[in-house]
Amino acid sequence: MEDVTADSGPMAPRRGRPPVSERQRRHRRLDISRHAVRLFAEQGVAATSGEQIARAAGVSERTLWRWFPSKESCVEPLLTQSVAAFQEVLRAWPPEADLTGHLRAAYRPAPDASADGDAEAVLTVIRLTHGEPALRAVYLVLRERAEQTFAEVLAGRAGASVDLLDVRVRAATMSAVLKVATDDLARAVAEQGITPEALRRHREQLADALRHVTRGL
Repeated sequence: MEDVTADSGPMAPRRGRPPVSERQRRHRRLDISRHAVRLFAEQGVAATSGEQIARAAGVSERTLWRWFPSKESCVEPLLTQSVAAFQEVLRAWPPEADLTGHLRAAYRPAPDASADGDAEAVLTVIRLTHGEPALRAVYLVLRERAEQTFAEVLAGRAGASVDLLDVRVRAATMSAVLKVATDDLARAVAEQGITPEALRRHREQLADALRHVTRGL
């Protein structure tokens, strides 16, 4: 059968940049987040512009504003790592184990990111949120979104509906415990950096507090 496209000539080369994959997009957003946190820590949020963040990250301002609605929202990818680290451990909670022991063995405040300094950056931005209402708003919204995952896991353990008031209250309490414990860790490592002992104390504090949240499930 004759190829009907044969006489149409060779395909014209694609012009412009190739489309960005979702993986590349996540990587670039995270890189922008790292630069934003560094600049916020060095010179303050008010003194940092979107143009400076974009230049530091090696992207155009147009790209920055396409991916982030405000300069403060640039911290979201890094903060998401902290929230996601707990969600991942919670989802992996073995049926035969209690949460206290599981957290002591498996939980870290950020996905094993010490090589990139992401754990330090996460705790830096958490410290900054206490003096910057716009950053705090981003942080609290992420925490609130995570409650749905907490509720789903708790409901599954209890064999109950995720909409049950008791389940939702426990999920909200779990979120509050995690926030307070992480805030304490961020303050504790402000001068000495992240140490094994600081992480151990954080896990113990979190595990002990959450024992009460999951009691009776």
